[in-house]
Amino acid sequence: MHAALGSGRCHYHPERSGIGICVECRSVICAECTTQFEGINRCATCLKAKLAKASTLLERKDWTVHGVTLGLLGVGSLYAGVLMLAKLFG
Repeated sequence: MHAALGSGRCHYHPERSGIGICVECRSVICAECTTQFEGINRCATCLKAKLAKASTLLERKDWTVHGVTLGLLGVGSLYAGVLMLAKLFG
């Protein structure tokens, strides 16, 4: 059975007094359950979820239309710069 919100008892340990509220799930938490992350109190469950989300890598797409277009523009600009320098000093 979980402690009722407003009871001042820890959500995870109803026999203990709460010392704070998790900013994610708004549960009352005791000293053992409180973890400061980014200067904010979070319970272990919410902290675990936040860290899992933060450590998830986004899928990398090497050959997107946008990436190829930027690459071709970069190569074209470099080639134009070399031709301009050749005309100036050549």
